[in-house]
Amino acid sequence: MKETIKKFLQPASLLPVLFFLFFISPAVAQKQDTSTVPVRIVNMDTITVIKTDSGEYNHLKGNVILQQGTDTLYCDSALMNNTTHNFEGFGHVRIAQQGGTHGTSEYLKYTTRTKTAFMSGNVQMTDGKNNLESTEVTYDMAKKIAVYDKGGKLHNDSTSVTSRTGEYNIPLKQARFKHNVVIIDTQYHIKSEDVEYNTESKVTNFYAHSVVTRDSGRSVLETSDGWYDGKLGKAHFKGFSGIWNNGQYIESDSILNYDRQTGYGLAISSFTGRVITIDTGHHSRLFCGRAEYYQKQRKLWATSKPVLEQVNGKDTLYMRADTFYSAPMVKSSQSLAVSRQPVADSGILGNDSLRVLNQHGGRQGSGLKSAKDSVEEVAYDLPVPVASTRYHVPLSAGDTGYVEKVKHKTLPVTKKEEKKKGKKNKKESVEMMKVATADSATADTTAPLYFIGYHHVLLFSDSMQGKCDSVCYTRADSLIRMMINPIVWSHKSQITGDTILLQLDSATLRKMYVPNNAFVASQSGPEKAHLWDQVKGKTLTAFFDSGAVKQIIVKPDAQCIYYVKDEKGAYMDVDQGNSMRMFIYFADQKMKNIKFDKEPKHVLTPLEKADLPNMKLSKFKWLDSQKPRSKEELFK
Repeated sequence: MKETIKKFLQPASLLPVLFFLFFISPAVAQKQDTSTVPVRIVNMDTITVIKTDSGEYNHLKGNVILQQGTDTLYCDSALMNNTTHNFEGFGHVRIAQQGGTHGTSEYLKYTTRTKTAFMSGNVQMTDGKNNLESTEVTYDMAKKIAVYDKGGKLHNDSTSVTSRTGEYNIPLKQARFKHNVVIIDTQYHIKSEDVEYNTESKVTNFYAHSVVTRDSGRSVLETSDGWYDGKLGKAHFKGFSGIWNNGQYIESDSILNYDRQTGYGLAISSFTGRVITIDTGHHSRLFCGRAEYYQKQRKLWATSKPVLEQVNGKDTLYMRADTFYSAPMVKSSQSLAVSRQPVADSGILGNDSLRVLNQHGGRQGSGLKSAKDSVEEVAYDLPVPVASTRYHVPLSAGDTGYVEKVKHKTLPVTKKEEKKKGKKNKKESVEMMKVATADSATADTTAPLYFIGYHHVLLFSDSMQGKCDSVCYTRADSLIRMMINPIVWSHKSQITGDTILLQLDSATLRKMYVPNNAFVASQSGPEKAHLWDQVKGKTLTAFFDSGAVKQIIVKPDAQCIYYVKDEKGAYMDVDQGNSMRMFIYFADQKMKNIKFDKEPKHVLTPLEKADLPNMKLSKFKWLDSQKPRSKEELFK
C-alpha cells in the first residue's frame, strides 16, 4: 500500500522536518556505515514522502541543493532513499567540488557510501583547465576520477582528445583512452587504440598501435609500446616502431631516446636486418641490427650487419659492410673552372683512403659534373679529404683523352685527430668520427647523401658482384668508390685494382674506372679448362649496357693474354701482346676481340704449342671463390 504525504514547507516549519530526517538517534546511527559522511539537504522548495514495499523515499522538488562533506550537488528535483541515502537527481544537475571541479548533466544517480555519481545526458565536467564532454560519465567524487564508455572528449585551449572509452584522474591530470583515440594538439596529432595521456606534461604512453603526426604530415612517429613527450619532443619506443621525416623513414623493434630537438634516435633490434631505414626519393633501404640517427644533421650510423639496398625497377644493388655511415654532402666552395672539360669524377681515393676516412670523417672534395652541366652550377664536396690525385674519367666509349691530374691539398689535422692518427683499432676510429659529427649544425635538407661502408664490404646485383675493404657511395654523382683490395665480377669477368669506381644509373652499372694497377680476367671456355683471357695496365675504363660489360679501355702499358677462336668458336692461338692502349670488346658476356693501339707488340702461339698452365700475367689471381652468390648471403 502506498501512502503519500505532501506538504508545502514554510521556512519556520523546515527545521523539524530536517531534524526528523537527519538527526537520527544513537541506536539507529550505530547501524549506519560510520565511514560515510551523511548527505545534508541545504535547500528545496517542496518535499514528498513516498512509501513503497522496497522502502521509503523523499521526493525533493525545486532548487534542490544537497551536500556531502565539501561536495555540493544541485538539481531541479531529487528522489532519495531514506535508508541508504542514495538518490537520483533530475534536470539541470550540477556538482561542485573544492579545487574548482564542476560537472553538469541532465540526470544523476548518486551512491552516498562510495561517493559515486553516474551522470548522463549532455555531461560536461571541468577542473578549471581541462573539460570533459560525454553522453554518460561515472564520476568517483572521492578520488576525482571520471570514466566514460560511450564516447567522450577531453579538451583544453591547445589539445583535444576523443575516444570511445576513457578515464580521467583529475588530481594527477592523467587520462587513459581506448578505442578510436584521436589527440589533436597545436603541435601534433595522435591516433591510437590505447594511450595514457597527461594533460599537464603532455606525455603520452602508448599501449596499442599509435601514430603521431607533426609538421602537416612531414614527420610521423608510429609505435605500439612506449612514450612520447609532446612538450619536449622526446620519445622512447620499446615495441616495433617507425619514424618518418621528409621522405626519410626508419623502423625497428625499438627506437630509444629519440629527441626531436636534437634529432637523435637509437634504433635497436635483436634480429639482424630488422632495423630498416628508407629513402623514398632515391628508392633505397638500409637494413641493420642497430642504427644511430641524427635527424637534424641527416647523419646515420648503422652497425650489426648493415646492408644498403638501391632499387631501380627490376635491377637492385645490395651493399654490405661491418659499419655504414651516412651524411649529406656539402656544397663545394671550390671553383669548378679548374678544367673546362666535363669532370666525371674529381675525387678518386687512393690506397690510404681508409686511413684518411678514419682521421677526418668527411670534409672536402668535389662532385660529378655531366656533359650537359655548366661550370657555374652547384657541385658538392666529397665526404673525405683526398691526398691523392684526381682523375678525369672518359664520358663515353669514344673519349680516349689523357688522364688529367689535378693536385689537391690535404686539410690540416687537429691535435685531437693527431692523437688518434697512430691508432688503427676500428672501434676507436669509428667513435672519433661520431664525436666529430654529433654536434654539427642543421644540414641542408636538399643536399644528396653519401654512404661510407667500413670493412668486409660485399656488393651484389644480378649483373655485378663486388668485394673490398671499404666503400664510399655518393648520390650526387651516383658513384661507388671501392677501396683497398677491391674486386668486381661481371658475369664471367673479374676486375681488380688499387681502387675501383663504379658509375651507376640508379642501381644499374653504367661505367667503371680503375685508376691504378688495373687487371681484367675473363673465363674462356668451360670452367674445367682453366683458361682465362687477361688484360692488365695502369688504368681501366669499362662501359656497360644493361649491366653487361661491352667495352674496356686499358692504358698505358697494357698487356694481354687472349685465346683466339675461329668463326665456329674453336680455339686456334694464344695471343700475348702489349701496347700503350688496348680496346677490349665483349659479346655474350665474354671477351670477343682485343684491339691494340699505339706501339703494339704481340705474339701468336698455336694452342697445341702453348704452355697453358703458365699462361698468366704477373699478379694474376682468380678470386671467383670470394664472389657473393646471392643477396641472401649478404644478410647472413
